[in-house]
Amino acid sequence: MSTIPASPEATPGEGFDPHAIQQKWQARWAQDDPFRAGGDDDTRPRKYVLAMFPYPSGDLHMGHAENYLYSDIVARFWRHRGYNVLNPIGWDSFGLPAENAAIKRGVEPRGWTYDNIAQQRSSMQQYGVSFDWSRVLHTSDPEYYRWNQWLFQRLYEKGLAYRKDALVNWDPVDQTVLANEQVLPDGTSERSGAVVEKKKLTQWFFRITEYADRLLDDLNQLEGFWPHKVLQMQRNWIGRSVGADIDFEIEGREDKVTVFSTRPDTLYGATFMVVAPDSDLAAELVSAASPEARMRFQDYLDTVQKTSEIDRQTADRPKTGVFLERYAINPVSGERLPIWAADYVLAGYGHGAVMAVPAHDQRDLDFARAFDLPIRVVVDTTAPVTGVIPVIEVDENGEPILDEPIESIDPAITGKALTGEGRLINSGPFDGLSKRNAIARVVEQLQATGTGRAAKTFRLRDWLISRQRFWGTPIPMIHTSDGRIVPVPDEQLPIELPPVEGLDLKPKGSSPLGAATDWVTTVDPVTGEPALRDPDTMDTFVDSSWYFLRFLSPGDATEAFSSREANRWGPVDFYIGGVEHAILHLLYARFITKALFDMGLVEFTEPFSNLINQGMVILDGAKMSKSKGNLVLFQDELNLYGADALRVALAFAGPVEDDKDWSDVSTTGAQKFLARALRIAQDVSSAPDVVWAEGDSALRRVTHRLWADAPGLIEQTKFNVVVARLMELVNATRKTIDGPAGAGDPAVREAAEAIAMILDLFAPHTAEEMWEILGYEPFVGLVSWRQADATLLVEETVTAVVQIDGKVRGTLSVPARISADELEALARTDEKIVRSLAGREIARVVVRAPKVVSFTTA
Repeated sequence: MSTIPASPEATPGEGFDPHAIQQKWQARWAQDDPFRAGGDDDTRPRKYVLAMFPYPSGDLHMGHAENYLYSDIVARFWRHRGYNVLNPIGWDSFGLPAENAAIKRGVEPRGWTYDNIAQQRSSMQQYGVSFDWSRVLHTSDPEYYRWNQWLFQRLYEKGLAYRKDALVNWDPVDQTVLANEQVLPDGTSERSGAVVEKKKLTQWFFRITEYADRLLDDLNQLEGFWPHKVLQMQRNWIGRSVGADIDFEIEGREDKVTVFSTRPDTLYGATFMVVAPDSDLAAELVSAASPEARMRFQDYLDTVQKTSEIDRQTADRPKTGVFLERYAINPVSGERLPIWAADYVLAGYGHGAVMAVPAHDQRDLDFARAFDLPIRVVVDTTAPVTGVIPVIEVDENGEPILDEPIESIDPAITGKALTGEGRLINSGPFDGLSKRNAIARVVEQLQATGTGRAAKTFRLRDWLISRQRFWGTPIPMIHTSDGRIVPVPDEQLPIELPPVEGLDLKPKGSSPLGAATDWVTTVDPVTGEPALRDPDTMDTFVDSSWYFLRFLSPGDATEAFSSREANRWGPVDFYIGGVEHAILHLLYARFITKALFDMGLVEFTEPFSNLINQGMVILDGAKMSKSKGNLVLFQDELNLYGADALRVALAFAGPVEDDKDWSDVSTTGAQKFLARALRIAQDVSSAPDVVWAEGDSALRRVTHRLWADAPGLIEQTKFNVVVARLMELVNATRKTIDGPAGAGDPAVREAAEAIAMILDLFAPHTAEEMWEILGYEPFVGLVSWRQADATLLVEETVTAVVQIDGKVRGTLSVPARISADELEALARTDEKIVRSLAGREIARVVVRAPKVVSFTTA
């Protein structure tokens, strides 16, 4: 990781007061509002730049400093390139942290939240971020969450919002449900850290699975524009599987049980069925079993409900289960299959039941071996799968004669399931078919007999949005006395939160709103009879799923957002934030965007065209944490060094996507660099109208190479490289000032102006000060960047390195446009190279004109 060399005792330099410069220019920005996005009459091309908005849990931290620096670099860059840039900011201000903090401190969540917002806003302004402050929003304002409720109603009308009984993830500490995505891989809550439990509740859901195919397939549009890691995480989370739904009759049950399988070709190898122990199906099936079986099942269920889904899916975990004393009928063979409940099957996957084919599925095999259940091979993985279908030879008992002894592949003996390609055996009319052909043929037969059909399933589950807490958007539904559930009419929105006085906000398993008698009591909008409001609030990911659209018209009291403005500005051109939101927030925003597209409200189907993920700011190799005592406080750094030094140090610290260890970041060195840059502007003695072409050509080449390279580097988010190149230009300019040409050289002014313009991305206060000193009106942040002079980019001569057997043996000064043949000829005849070869034969030559010639001798 790069650092700016500086000693701890270094001072920024005489005449450089970063705090005074900072206060001066922040006052000017506040007065003139130069970063407000242009309106309808602005004919410039548009760019929408958006940083993920913060949660107001306290003052800004170093992760915020990094995030808003990067978004500001991008926004300032596109302004310099002549674009009308929208760069808004708001606060994701609902949610459990505020409520828990309020409970802990004995205060009201609203006051705690808005005090923190005021602090964060002040810090952002001190940091010099070029936000459009006319578009601020807070998701906890009724003016905002009214439109959350409006969005809920539109999804409800489309059948995309619904309520049902479900086995849900329950956080026993925060006493609320969690979406699947809010459960960490170790089975704990991302909120409280508690081990998540399973609980059956009636909850509200958004039918995100309706969009599963589109959410998966449309990721292809984002290839090359979103980080590959994020795309892969979303693909894995959606998790599409293709196969067949197969209907099994259950002895003593009228309705069939449908099982999803990606391997219908192995149907003849099914020797038992497994159902999720926490499913309704398991409870129903065991109800007809013996009292002993019911007792065994209940004891087993109690154990399973204390185990996380992650643990249940662990491959090397010993298999457990109980027999339900019921049998299913194989639809192709008529064989009776015993039905077991086992925790490696999840109620939420497929239909909560699987046909167990132990010879060809490792988990099924481990279970079969643990409980001494039959194992039947139905795919010969030793048989070729290309060419002519082989004739399967059988012995006098009708068993297939295999190319290898059965003992060498029999899973019952080896303990390893046969999961490879091969041809079917022991499968009646399908013997000899390859896996692919067999899948198609088996599905055809299932469809012909009405016992199955082609199908697909997803790992993705519907989005559970109910929360049993106070500080969130009330769900706008009414429960009538006769059992109906009806939406609150649009004209009655927003349904505002009641005053907190008299309410106990402590987690207790049900929403505090249910105890707000005056609030919860209402009337049926259809009949006028007494009714009750829904007491739950919405998951705060609903708030952030569409906020980028509200920024387009944040004060509009007539609609959630203007479709005209959405299509004028959207989708977001650059979205900047942490990779921790790779699944939750981004997936939900993509779903809502597609739903709004289907409603005709937007003309695009993806919310964010480009995604930039930054790494974390860590300290001594560890994540910063108050509990660990290793915090670097944003305000402390701001007070010590000023905003510009903090910004430059972070930008220079390394690639955007890498973690930055604060112990390697030199804010002191950044401050010293800025003082040197400002001094260059102060030293310039030529007039603004000086003819640059009359200046020092060597310095002009350095300046114009940076003009030529900077746009590409910024677009590739190589911000640290641009800072390094700025340092080179500052050094080259100082060298010219201190040389014979002096500060009056026209090239010095040209370089100083270039430094000010490009430095604006990283250190806007210092850049504005330089621009003013150089004799120009504010604001440098609105000045168009200059184009490089192509004639100054041509190198007249370059130094070519000549290697012999990997060692440098000489250099040549050659024309920049020399051909490979000419360069090789010069190297072969160079006196020093000839001596170094000493008559040895050259076996291989590699030429990279005009830089390298490499000889390898025999």
